[in-house]
Amino acid sequence: MSTSHGSSYARAWTIARTDLRQLRQARDFWMPLMIIASLFFVVIPGILLLIITRVSNIELASQLSDVIGALPTAIQEHVKGESGPTQASYALAVYLFAPLAIVVPLTVSSAVGANTIIGERERGSGEFLAHSPASEREIYLGKLIAALIPGYLTAFVGFGLYSLIVNLLVGPKVGGWFFPTTSWVLLMFWVLPPFICLALAMILAISARVSSAAAAQQSSALVTLPLILIAYSVASGSMFEGNMLAILIGAGAWIGAILALTRSSKAVRRERLLGMGG
Repeated sequence: MSTSHGSSYARAWTIARTDLRQLRQARDFWMPLMIIASLFFVVIPGILLLIITRVSNIELASQLSDVIGALPTAIQEHVKGESGPTQASYALAVYLFAPLAIVVPLTVSSAVGANTIIGERERGSGEFLAHSPASEREIYLGKLIAALIPGYLTAFVGFGLYSLIVNLLVGPKVGGWFFPTTSWVLLMFWVLPPFICLALAMILAISARVSSAAAAQQSSALVTLPLILIAYSVASGSMFEGNMLAILIGAGAWIGAILALTRSSKAVRRERLLGMGG
């Protein structure tokens, strides 16, 4: 039994590895995605935090203090720093940038997933895959892995770089390195992964049914945009309302993702890979 499972996973990984190799060679596809990720994880936070932490104008510092005073009481109690600029930079780093950390990886995985199955038909490799020893379940699993890895890689590399920037720019102002906080750890390792899986469950089902990559991209955008908005709201809520909410949201998202993935796995059929519908 274990040998059978091992062979099954090996075939799925072979499919995923082939897709990842093709993705790596398609620089015109992944370079824009990496630029977007770099902007939101590194460039924009770095510039804003650098500017705010170096504010010396008394009037502007007072205005930043007023902004912190307008935040919910629960947030104000956890904001560190003595001056307005320091408190503002801390709040920006810990609370206000959090939603972007969940939206960017979702966007990356969605873009990859939308093209993963329909792309086989357009490249002419769908027939080869349909007649391969891999089962429909193994093909689906391989495609899922190939779409998950770019999203997760973007999330964790971006998270690492963001953490470094926050600690280097804000850390010295609040007594040393403090990031990531517990809320961020929950967001990145508990809340984000099931949301990516949930998005891909819908996108892979679409990619298996449509007739062109353009149609797959358009349909997946319509489907995932509401999910991205929900994920954005969830990330904001989990940061402002506390860790327990994040734990509950993550648990609900995992249940939804498992159900969605199980259902969408039935969309991958050999006749669809051959362009015969079904």
